[in-house]
Amino acid sequence: MTGIQNPFIIVNMEQMMQRSMADTMQAFSLPRYEQLPNMGLYLEQTVKFVNQLFAPLGCVEITGSMVRNYVKMGLIENPVKKQYYAQHIAYVTAVTLLKQVIPLDQIHILFKRQKQVYPVQVAYDYFCMELENVLRYRFGLKDVIDDIGETSTIEKEMLRSAITAVSHTIF
Repeated sequence: MTGIQNPFIIVNMEQMMQRSMADTMQAFSLPRYEQLPNMGLYLEQTVKFVNQLFAPLGCVEITGSMVRNYVKMGLIENPVKKQYYAQHIAYVTAVTLLKQVIPLDQIHILFKRQKQVYPVQVAYDYFCMELENVLRYRFGLKDVIDDIGETSTIEKEMLRSAITAVSHTIF
């Protein structure tokens, strides 16, 4: 009987794995802007904080060198006296996830457009809600993707498309 696998065991293991992933997605949430640390974190603390946010997803991680490069590229403003505040952390969080599916130069363009339409707090909170919304749909916890917010803009559509692509990568 070597080499023969029981198909019922395989199906059951797949179902258990899918349920475990769905449970993880159900519990996953990002802190909203007002909940982000705003006392000034040093680079390594910032990296650790963001990596802990995405640890449940198991596929996203950054380094201090990456964050320094994002600052050099203008994706993130320079830290204040080597410390990163809520606004910095919001951008690092978004870049960390979006870079999985969008080139950094395109993320820069997306951020420029977002800044023209929405304050950082609004854009970041929308990013969090949309990510959670799409992940729950992708992992079968919802039948439809909810509309978030009251307006419909190209910036919101662009972000939803990027987040949808990320959700497929995570799945």
